[in-house]
Amino acid sequence: MTLGLTPEHQELATAVRGWARRHSPAEVVRSAADGPDGSAGRYHSELVPGLAELGMFGLHLAEADGGQGYGLPELAVALEELGRALLPGAFLPTVLASAVLSEAERDSARTGQIAKLLASLADGSRTGAVSLAGGLTSSSAERGGLIVSGESAPVLGGPLADVIIASVHHPGGETWVIMDSADLRVTPLDSLDLVRPLAIVRADAVLVPAERILAGLERVTVTSLAAILFGAEACGVAGWAVETATSYAKVRQQFGRPIGQFQAVKHRCARMLTLTEQAAAVVWDAARTEPGEEREFAASVAAVVAVDAAMDAAHECIQTLGGIGYTWEHDAHLYYRRAMSLRALLGSSASWQEQVAKLAMAGSGQSVLVELPDGDAEFRAEVSAELAEIGALTGTEQLRALAAGGWVAPHLPRPWGRAATPLEQLVIEAEMRTAGVRAPNLAIGAWVVPALIQYGTPEQQQRFLPATLRTDYLWCQLFSEPGAGSDLAGLSTRAERVDGGWRITGQKIWTSLAREAAWAICIARTDPSAPRHDGISYFLVDMHSTGIEVRPLREMTGDASFNQVYLDSVFVPDDCLVGKVNGGWRIARTTLANERVSLSQSWASGSGVPELLKVARAAGQAPARDVGKCVCEGRAIDLLGLRVTLKRLSGTDPGATGSVRKLLGMRHAQQVSELCWAMSGGSGALAAAFGPAVGPDGLPDGAHWARQVLVSRALTIGGGTTDIQLNIIAERILGLPRDPEPPAA
Repeated sequence: MTLGLTPEHQELATAVRGWARRHSPAEVVRSAADGPDGSAGRYHSELVPGLAELGMFGLHLAEADGGQGYGLPELAVALEELGRALLPGAFLPTVLASAVLSEAERDSARTGQIAKLLASLADGSRTGAVSLAGGLTSSSAERGGLIVSGESAPVLGGPLADVIIASVHHPGGETWVIMDSADLRVTPLDSLDLVRPLAIVRADAVLVPAERILAGLERVTVTSLAAILFGAEACGVAGWAVETATSYAKVRQQFGRPIGQFQAVKHRCARMLTLTEQAAAVVWDAARTEPGEEREFAASVAAVVAVDAAMDAAHECIQTLGGIGYTWEHDAHLYYRRAMSLRALLGSSASWQEQVAKLAMAGSGQSVLVELPDGDAEFRAEVSAELAEIGALTGTEQLRALAAGGWVAPHLPRPWGRAATPLEQLVIEAEMRTAGVRAPNLAIGAWVVPALIQYGTPEQQQRFLPATLRTDYLWCQLFSEPGAGSDLAGLSTRAERVDGGWRITGQKIWTSLAREAAWAICIARTDPSAPRHDGISYFLVDMHSTGIEVRPLREMTGDASFNQVYLDSVFVPDDCLVGKVNGGWRIARTTLANERVSLSQSWASGSGVPELLKVARAAGQAPARDVGKCVCEGRAIDLLGLRVTLKRLSGTDPGATGSVRKLLGMRHAQQVSELCWAMSGGSGALAAAFGPAVGPDGLPDGAHWARQVLVSRALTIGGGTTDIQLNIIAERILGLPRDPEPPAA
């Protein structure tokens, strides 16, 4: 649950977190909150030397300006950790002011002034603030200066600021200026955030000389920077909320067991984690994006996702804590106040959602791509040459060449794959696109292959893997049962020992491709007296065997892609038992893990952000907030996928990112389908056959989207329901207590 990806960023986060624990622990924060007026300022002045010594104030500034020479990504990493510590004072307002100044255009008159001011902000000798609210006006003065008057409120960190950057309105528009607090009337306000002050800033005909006018600085630059930095701090708030709620749920006893074992609490904590992961992804993306339209889009997404995540996570933390969370003595309300303050100062989520929709419909934020390093030119050339030869082949010959060369699944060990590293996999993927070659879709075979590589005998591997990789036949999966559902350990299908093999009897359900498949993977109970997970074995079943009956299972769409499979004393020879007798549960989990990874990479099925934007553009009166919200979530999901890849490339643990992405992706496709259907008007009452029903504008009509709504209902069920996914995240990632085992049958 950290914003940074690289080992360097993680080291920075560790260093900042360690400093905060030593110098700004919870006791300091509490003293600042409970102390008299001005306590936040006192603690700020006491903390400044340590922050300055670490180089935190100038982390993002160029060395020429007195900074450390890094950038916004590093500052965001530090802000996340300081937000987790709820640092008192004006660090955020100061680094926002210096970030704004560092991006302001400079001419010869302003360069010296700004450089000097940046250096003083970078070394902590001066404190800054930025007024986002407006309210000041100006008139022209001699020598190109301005006379500024009016009132601006609230200004974050205003009571502690030595310099304030603010916008002033005049007949020609809006201009940003730098003013000394000593020339202004700064009146402290009662701040919702008890450890960071606010102020009204009043200017009474203050002269701003020409060299302090930031000509060319636009509001979008300022608000984008504010969204990024506020969002980074919000990530820390959300992270604290997840850690606090989870820790409490592990130890708080209720009804004789930890509350973290109750599914409602478990799911709440898991959802909090998904919020935090999304927040980290979008803030990281915005911080790394260069100034311009793409940064405006990325920052707008961060303004929605990250700050809302802090609000929601803090709220859910209080709910998890229960009565103690509602007390003044617990720190939870301090974090909730910080999140609320960030939301209020940055502007409503709804307004930012509308901005995201506007930018997306204009073409911003269209793709999330991995930028490959130059890497090994020799490896790339070798891959390119081999794939070019394969690209010249067609049909079955090309499929056989792809399988024989390990190109179908290059991450697999040789000889089935190419033992490709994460970077090599990306190079191979890029070169396959260049060569016009596409690896075949193995469908359920993609889940079977890793299981056989890990657990199959050499004879089983030689028999099944080459044919599967060539797509000579399809596989189906005989796992789910009518009485077990996601509780696979509760299966009742039995395999009894006979001469030369086993006889399997039982019923399976929700089996895709059962009518087309040549082979199936099947789990069955081989020792009814053993504990639930210990008496299960894993078999390979010939779907043409005597005793197998497949009955199509009609779905709500009217289609029948699923099936029920009845096994009546089906003989399976010994050489089709995978692994050891009663050792099938471990193998089944390997299969399920690959199933969930596969589903997490391909959920959209024509119900993604690109389709949403096409429908929204055609609708004319599209609900901007709803569109913006969906675009934000889609962007976050894409970025989570990118972050998984980049973490693997840098050698860091992907952690929760992949699981969170699967959980979010399934529901996202449903939301897109529902919104497109809602924008389709009366045609949404029509039924459509399989495939898009095209309207007069050439776009799929309401009948198509009605069908997509029906189809997408399966997404949060297949591959483990939403509830099961939440359990997995809560138990395996957050470490919450597992559900109690059901009583033995």
